[in-house]
Amino acid sequence: MGPMSDQPTPPDDEYRVVRRRPLAPPSADVARRRQLVVGGIAVVLLLGLVTLVAGALGGGDDTATPTSTTAAGTPTSTTTTTARPTKADKLSQTAPKPDGTLSPPAGFGRPWSSKVKGTLTFRGNPTRTYYGSGPAPKKPKVRWYYPKNGGMCATSSAKGETKTWCGGGWTGQPAVFERDGRTWVVFGAYDKAIHFMDADTGEDILPPFPTGDIIKGSVTVDPDGYPLIYSGSRDNYYRVIAIDRPGKAVELWKLSANAVSPTLWNNDWDGSGLVLDDYLLEGGENSQFHMVKLNRAYGADKLVTVAPKLAFNTPGWDAQVISDLRGNRANEMSIENSVAVYKNTVYFANSGGLVSGWDLEPVVKGTGPARRTFRFWTGDDTDASVVIDEDGFLYVAVEYERGNARAAEVGQLMKLDPSKPENPLVWKYDDRGTNPAGIWATPAVVGDAVIAPTNSGKVVAVDRGTGAELWSFKLAGPTWQSPVWVDGVLVQGDCNGVLHGYDLPDPTKPPKPKWTVDLGGCIEATPAMWEGNMYFATRGGRFFSVGDDGTLSSPTAGVAGGGGD
Repeated sequence: MGPMSDQPTPPDDEYRVVRRRPLAPPSADVARRRQLVVGGIAVVLLLGLVTLVAGALGGGDDTATPTSTTAAGTPTSTTTTTARPTKADKLSQTAPKPDGTLSPPAGFGRPWSSKVKGTLTFRGNPTRTYYGSGPAPKKPKVRWYYPKNGGMCATSSAKGETKTWCGGGWTGQPAVFERDGRTWVVFGAYDKAIHFMDADTGEDILPPFPTGDIIKGSVTVDPDGYPLIYSGSRDNYYRVIAIDRPGKAVELWKLSANAVSPTLWNNDWDGSGLVLDDYLLEGGENSQFHMVKLNRAYGADKLVTVAPKLAFNTPGWDAQVISDLRGNRANEMSIENSVAVYKNTVYFANSGGLVSGWDLEPVVKGTGPARRTFRFWTGDDTDASVVIDEDGFLYVAVEYERGNARAAEVGQLMKLDPSKPENPLVWKYDDRGTNPAGIWATPAVVGDAVIAPTNSGKVVAVDRGTGAELWSFKLAGPTWQSPVWVDGVLVQGDCNGVLHGYDLPDPTKPPKPKWTVDLGGCIEATPAMWEGNMYFATRGGRFFSVGDDGTLSSPTAGVAGGGGD
């Protein structure tokens, strides 16, 4: 990952709206969709007439506004401005029904699990498209912060360099979930520990679980109800941790970054794993993808057990990408993003820019090893997680550091069609004004827009179908926090330590500033929003809960903290 500026650019609140270019005449498929939309509008108008009649008779609720949907039934925009969940939000709070695949297409934008309520992994589900539950806060303040004094800090060494890290950053989104009648918040931090906290009070439910080094990635909660937490650390290990033992969290198993070969780069684990059909899927900074059969069960003492076995692994690079990058940091090939799954195919990228798709069905059915079915080279460090929509299209954000011709050819934000492996690029968006440039954050796919913050502090939305810029605004960069959109509100942090909320009922139209919360310390970690409250750490050293029932305008002075990789 590239260096970050210690002097963030001043915030610029000027919004820039881009006039959309005329499009070509619609295809037959588009025309058919428009016919469906027209029919849908007629239905909505009829329903509206029925509602007016019901209102005249004393029934109904005139604050609810219907949302438009595509022919597939997925929301395209939200028009309500109230805190009440819209039709689209209610849909998104229901986990998809199983369809015989590891990750059903209907899971796009929805919670991962029907057994555990919460945001259980980075970006909430296997397609990395669930942003949490509302109602979004209207006038949030700090509810609590941790620790009360000092900060979560530790020194760590990598590649011969030692420095102090504070708080949480980049991929460090917490997990928030319901268990035993209370709401848990679990997160790893730069103090070399995993924390298990009560979401209402900020008190420890279990003592922090220590690891041998800092924790940069997001934890994952078992989606099938087993009392298990999955997390990596820079100490070389990815762990399975039980939370059903009295008084403490207990490690049940750990996977070494050196357990497979060949490897490249280092032994860190930034990615947030997925657990699907009893398989743990995880990429490491050793640039290997790992598929582990967990064999979860309960023992005679009714405590959870695992008996993991490595079922499949493969390098995240190949000879071609090494050749393409010859003389340009060719051996920097770590997997730092969180793997994403659509149907039975897992997608991930590496810091050499290689995006890969592997069909896991043969492993699951026991008929053979996984097969690579997709390959695309972005040209540069691709640390953001691949995002997948309901139709299987991939949205990939890329950094700009190597300055090669391929990065100029395919851009720094792109839409890919895996069904056309020979020519998958649907559209591209360029961000190469400086070096470094491009995008570290994972994009949000919301309705007809794709929203992504850039390293420079520019937050941009592009048209999901064409890639044309819809709107943009500027914050104090670098902006590495992945955007959160819940209940028509966009949440984005900046590197001055300010969390911003914007009214954005229609993601294709410019957002309007709604509120700010000044916390101190660059905000790299992505907030988890659960039932209207937000949870996240900053590089200032502290972890925060922010919501409408907060009473603290700002915390007391914390420790110094800036950006870093």
